[in-house]
Amino acid sequence: MSSRKIKHEVAALLQGRDLAAIMEAMRRYPAKEAVNALFALICRDEQQLRWHAVSCMGEAVARLAETDMEAARIVMRRFLWSLNDESGGIGWGAPEAMADAMCRHAGLAEEYVHMLISYMREDGPEICQDGNYIEHPLLQRGLFWGVARLSGCRPRLLLDKGAGEHIPPYLGAEDAIVRGLAAQAAGLLRLTASGAVLRTLAHDPAPLTLYRDGRFDATTVGALAQAALESMPS
Repeated sequence: MSSRKIKHEVAALLQGRDLAAIMEAMRRYPAKEAVNALFALICRDEQQLRWHAVSCMGEAVARLAETDMEAARIVMRRFLWSLNDESGGIGWGAPEAMADAMCRHAGLAEEYVHMLISYMREDGPEICQDGNYIEHPLLQRGLFWGVARLSGCRPRLLLDKGAGEHIPPYLGAEDAIVRGLAAQAAGLLRLTASGAVLRTLAHDPAPLTLYRDGRFDATTVGALAQAALESMPS
């Protein structure tokens, strides 16, 4: 089957509503072919299509890593390159797809989680610092969706790599989606030092829609902050 035909079929599949059925159908395609078809779809404007593509990309990259780890590394490096200023692109969908793949494959998480964390961190004046701060608010949304996703599936790894110190500043982000996702991550990682800020955010009425396992849930920053507080140790 030609790559063009596969891309057409995959785009049609992702229009469905049942993510589990979509992912089952996607497994008919070899992992490499699925990845190639999904690259153009993780940055589409249509919300449902794009998020289904992110989930399917994460599953396909993890599936690829099971049989050809080096090929999966090439895909992860392609995500990283798309977020590099020198790439000439913007990297839409890359942080989300990276995080989803890392949730699904422990080996990829061990190798690449530090890179996701680095996008929260600015380079300082010292030599050999490894910050890769993402300034664009819309890319920050994708970054923090990824951070929150990993906070739910690999919290210990994130904490061991120092993510806990970089999340709290984003609780004051101007963008409501970034604030809400940072609050969610703070709760999942049990960042008790953020309790005072979360108590303030619990009154934040700003609305947002979260993508979770094929669903789109309407919520508010305040609701996410309150949920984070309730998850903290007493």
